[in-house]
Amino acid sequence: MIKSKVIILHLLVLLIVSCNVNRPISTKNPSAQNPPSVQQKIVPQNNVPKKAKPQMAYIDKDITVANYFSFMDAMAKKYDSLVPYALSEHVLVRANPWIVDTLANTDYYRQMAKDSFVYDQRKMIVLRANDSLLIPDTKVGQQLIKDMENTLIDINIPEYRLRIYQDSLLLYTFPIRVGQDRKRYLAMGDRITDLRTKTGKGKIVRLERNPSFYNPVTGKRFYVTRRDDKKTTIMPTIPWIETEINGIRNGQMIHPTTNPVTLGKASSNGCIGVTEADAWIIYYHAPLNTRVQIRYDLDILDENGEVQKLKDVYNYQ
Repeated sequence: MIKSKVIILHLLVLLIVSCNVNRPISTKNPSAQNPPSVQQKIVPQNNVPKKAKPQMAYIDKDITVANYFSFMDAMAKKYDSLVPYALSEHVLVRANPWIVDTLANTDYYRQMAKDSFVYDQRKMIVLRANDSLLIPDTKVGQQLIKDMENTLIDINIPEYRLRIYQDSLLLYTFPIRVGQDRKRYLAMGDRITDLRTKTGKGKIVRLERNPSFYNPVTGKRFYVTRRDDKKTTIMPTIPWIETEINGIRNGQMIHPTTNPVTLGKASSNGCIGVTEADAWIIYYHAPLNTRVQIRYDLDILDENGEVQKLKDVYNYQ
C-alpha cells in the first residue's frame, strides 16, 4: 500500500515538472528563459557599426551665416556616433558641396553683380528649412578624410597665386595678395616688422571661424569696412586660417580681403589675402594639419609650357 502511494506521488511530481517545462511564456510577461526581443536588447552607445549606410538629415529652420557654424557643429556631433569614421564639419560639407557654393555666394561683390547690396552678410540665410544634408556612408566618409589628408596648399608669392592640390591633381587656382616689400611698426606686435610674406613649408595650425578685426598698425578694433565701390558694410563672418611655416608661427593668415582690388599686389601686412568666395573654398579644403608650402619661384611655365620670368617683387635676386 505504502509502495503504491510512493509510485503515485512520483508520477504526480513528473507530471507537474513536465507541465511547467512545456507551458508557453506570456508575451505580456516574458520569462528570462526566452531570448530578449529587439526592443529589449541593450546596445552600448559606443557600439558603432563597422559599415554605415548613407542617410539624410533634414533642416527644420532657416540658418543664417551668424549661427551657421554652431549648427554644423551640432549636426556633426549628433551623427558622429552613427558612423565608424570621424564625422567633422569639414567631412559633412565636403559630402554636400552645394553648401560651399551657397557660402561663396555670400561674397559682397557677387551679390553686387546681381544688384543686391548686402550691409550685414551675417544675416544672410545659407541653409533653409527642409533642406537636406547627406550623411556619407563609410566608404565615402573615409575617402573624404583621406582626400583631405592628401591635400596641399601651394602659394607662389611673385606669381600671386594660391593652388590647392589633392595628391598631384590641381583642384583650384586663386589670385592672392601678399605682404608688402618693406618694414613697418605694427602696434599689434609692438615692434618694427618685416611685412614680406615668409617662405617655407609647414601646416595649418588654427582655424578662426569668428574672427575679430584689428588694424595691425594702430592695434584698434574695427567693425565695418569700406568696399572698393566706396560703400560701407559690416565686416563679414568668414573663417581665417593660420599657418605655421618652418616650425614658426609668424601670424601669417590666409584670409579674405574686403578689397579685391588689392589682389595681384604686394599690399598686405604679411598675410595671404583672397576673395571672400575663395576663402570659403580654401577653408573647406584646409582642416587642421593640412600641408602648406609658400615659395618664391620666379620661373614658371605658361599655358604653352614655355618658361616665363616673373617680376622679383621682393628684390631677392
